[in-house]
Amino acid sequence: MALTEVYWDHHIPLPKLAPVQAKVTVALVALLCFINSYDGDFVFDDSEAIVNNKDLRPATPLNNIWSNDFWGTNLSSNSSHKSYRPLTVLTFRLNYLVAGGLHPVGFHVLNIILHAVISALMIDVFAVLIGGLAYDEKGRILNHAPKTSLLAAIFFAAHPVHTESVSRVEVFIYMHNIISKETIKYNYYYSLNAWLLLCPWWLCFDWSMGCVPLIKSATDWRIVWLLLLWCILVGLISQALCSQDSQRRRTLTLGLVLLVVPFLPASNIFFRVGFVIAERVLYLSSAGYCLLLAYSLGHCCCRWSKYRKLLCVMVLALLCVYVVRCALRSHQWRSEQSLFTSALSVCPLNAKVHYNVGKNLADRGNTTPAITYYREAVRLHPTYVHAMNNLGNILKEKNELVEAEQLLSKAVSIQPDFAAAWMNLGIVQNSLQKFEEAEKSYWNAIRFRRKYPDCYYNLGRLYADQNRHLDALNAWRNATVLKPDHSLAWNNMVILLDNTGNLGQAELIGREALRVLPNDHTIMFSLANVLGKLQKYEESEGFFLHALRINPNAASCHGNLAVLYHRWGKLELAKKHYELSLKLDPEAPGTRDNYNMLRRKLDQLKRSTP
Repeated sequence: MALTEVYWDHHIPLPKLAPVQAKVTVALVALLCFINSYDGDFVFDDSEAIVNNKDLRPATPLNNIWSNDFWGTNLSSNSSHKSYRPLTVLTFRLNYLVAGGLHPVGFHVLNIILHAVISALMIDVFAVLIGGLAYDEKGRILNHAPKTSLLAAIFFAAHPVHTESVSRVEVFIYMHNIISKETIKYNYYYSLNAWLLLCPWWLCFDWSMGCVPLIKSATDWRIVWLLLLWCILVGLISQALCSQDSQRRRTLTLGLVLLVVPFLPASNIFFRVGFVIAERVLYLSSAGYCLLLAYSLGHCCCRWSKYRKLLCVMVLALLCVYVVRCALRSHQWRSEQSLFTSALSVCPLNAKVHYNVGKNLADRGNTTPAITYYREAVRLHPTYVHAMNNLGNILKEKNELVEAEQLLSKAVSIQPDFAAAWMNLGIVQNSLQKFEEAEKSYWNAIRFRRKYPDCYYNLGRLYADQNRHLDALNAWRNATVLKPDHSLAWNNMVILLDNTGNLGQAELIGREALRVLPNDHTIMFSLANVLGKLQKYEESEGFFLHALRINPNAASCHGNLAVLYHRWGKLELAKKHYELSLKLDPEAPGTRDNYNMLRRKLDQLKRSTP
């Protein structure tokens, strides 16, 4: 139904632009706000949804997208998250093909362009919502509220709450949270979502694990906020239903519908969705807010025309704040380090924030500060098993084995099916020479995760330490069956067979390994040693030289090649590689003695030569 010109529209402090100009302006505002995130990294859950998701790879059958969840796990699996978004995964796969691999720039640029296009198209949406649907004689849509729709679209393009949706590649994930059962706690969360729209300065990548303390009493002062929310909503609804002004009724009604309805699936009213606050779910709802905001400003300009300049300055100031906030927040989304640390001031009680800061530090080798953040995560959330597991791993590397064992034992007692913690506990117990306990821990890990090649590898190391050679070989063989490119398992089999004198079998395993991993210099090195002992000097030399072409600074490889030449009688070549080995590692065990022995032999040969 077409309506007449909207009476407050001409009071809006914006120029009246042609339709194309208006859309270009809105798109440029959107680009200005978020363009600095175009070359950001994959951050947060992007690693699981994109980087480690095999469904994006061309080698994976396309049909897998329809039977797997969003993270690439088969929906029938117990480990599946059951989040089913095949079309989103398909767009990721297309982006992977177009970009020629996992290049985050392509993903980020697409997000920014999509937001700019959507923002520009919102002008038409707002125009229809405010002024109704009408066409001119040429069949073009008439905009009865060009300034109001333009202002609402600019607000939408520049709203900082969109930063997560635009600057983050993977935008539709679930967050885990402890969700209260009482219609009052949810109402408080709704008020916080409303606050994010009203004042989007307080933004965080994750709102779980204590970020928002639960309301436990009717006397909690925060109830004031939910009462205020409902007072505002009731006021708007009453105006939408009872106003004598038909244009006001229409704008308020459709603005409230656009604000509330898209939020309902995430409201936990009809079903549990696993989170209570998430900026990304406000993307569509923010359109309703922007429409109501633009209407309010137009109404104020109409009513208080003598303050029009002041209102114009206020609108301009608000837009500038939005743009600056978007730029700052987009910059924080460029890397995990800046994203995670930015959340510390927003949600200092969120254990997951401290966990992610600690993990990021540990991944970059800064283990000492990482320990502090992991400890804080455990303090804030005493049953946070993943923080305990990661903290236990760092303490294990620092040889603080007793505390590491305590943490990992607590983790598996809290979550008995935590396979990774069982494996790490086994590694610590092995280091403490608690061999029986370590073996039990490894088998528990395998019981809860049947296809666990790294656990079989560590189990093999335990058996090797106990001289249970056959058990060790079987464990390492299982690791290579489950993960054919498990280099360490292949290499350990070759070394163990070499050390126990089974040179023929060591040669067979080494050749089998190189068929799977033809460029693995560690396996070449081990096989070359075996072939040297079998007096297959030429083949041994070939593997040593191939390994050195891949890793030319391996002192041990130069040293063992020198030993081969020494045995083979190629003394000058032996001298050359002994010297190269000592140059790379002056403290290489045995190399100095072998080199001195060779020099004495060369001196004797010189003296004996007439």
